[in-house]
Amino acid sequence: MLYKILKIYVRFAIRFYCHSIRVNNPEILKTPGPLLIASNHPNSFLDAIIYDILFDVPIWSLARGDIFKRFPKAIPFLTGVKIFPVYRTREGAENLTENYQTFAACMEVFQKKEAVTIFSEALCVNEWHLRPLKKGTARIAFMAWEKELPVKVIPAGINYSSFRRYGKKIDVNLGTPLMATDFNLHDTDGNKHLAFNKELINQLSGLVYEIKKGDNETFDDKFNIRPNKLRRFLLLIPSVLAIILHAPLYFLARLFTKKLINNNDHYDSVMMAFLLFIYPVYVILFALLAWVVSKSLWSLLLLFILPLTVLAYVKSHVRKDLIFNQ
Repeated sequence: MLYKILKIYVRFAIRFYCHSIRVNNPEILKTPGPLLIASNHPNSFLDAIIYDILFDVPIWSLARGDIFKRFPKAIPFLTGVKIFPVYRTREGAENLTENYQTFAACMEVFQKKEAVTIFSEALCVNEWHLRPLKKGTARIAFMAWEKELPVKVIPAGINYSSFRRYGKKIDVNLGTPLMATDFNLHDTDGNKHLAFNKELINQLSGLVYEIKKGDNETFDDKFNIRPNKLRRFLLLIPSVLAIILHAPLYFLARLFTKKLINNNDHYDSVMMAFLLFIYPVYVILFALLAWVVSKSLWSLLLLFILPLTVLAYVKSHVRKDLIFNQ
């Protein structure tokens, strides 16, 4: 129930955070389960959230297992939003055996014709680059196929125009689904995993943008950014109002996020999550304070005006990280 409620809310609220989300093959989003979404991992848990709100089928995501160890009281919430733990060697070799429980849980998800998202690089880095793939995706896929589960593996590349700014554009590129019939299930595990990763890399290489820092021309071409001076002019005043009216919230959120995660590769996701949940409270308190001061019911219009100024700000133009703004 928690997952369903959040999915509905975030599908609506994300438009106040992103300029746009473009999907190259939107028909794939309607693909029935069971699915294994094999993605790159540039932006922490925001990557998983984007897939959750785009796909129709319920999705379980694989996340770093150390979070489950460090915050045991959060396990009911993590399970409620459909997150499974997966452990890497760096998080303790003694925990690796617990991955078998996660793999078994994934098989149950597939039996229910739902989906699992796995980040095949097994590492989150804010960049426009595909890193080497680990074997986890292949292991889960072949485990399912050997149990005769008709899992479709969806190669997915997610690309952000910015990892720090609001009004970002997100391009989600989906490839051709991989099926059991594409591989020799009777081959050795090593050969199967090599063949699988080779095909997955071939597809992801065309789905994940490869952009060097500062290469503004390639950046604009990949994200199809075309300046629209008329739109920016028409939305200038409400955009400025958005900056002024939301400055207290923004600086509070930035202070909280930097203190929590020290401005690392999880910054954008934590900042967005904080704002998604605190923003309705901020708008209500702002409107109530205006009403108390002014004694006018007209001040309650701020309940609508504030979100509309945010919408104008994020839609005025695509934001890019500063390294592409020369």
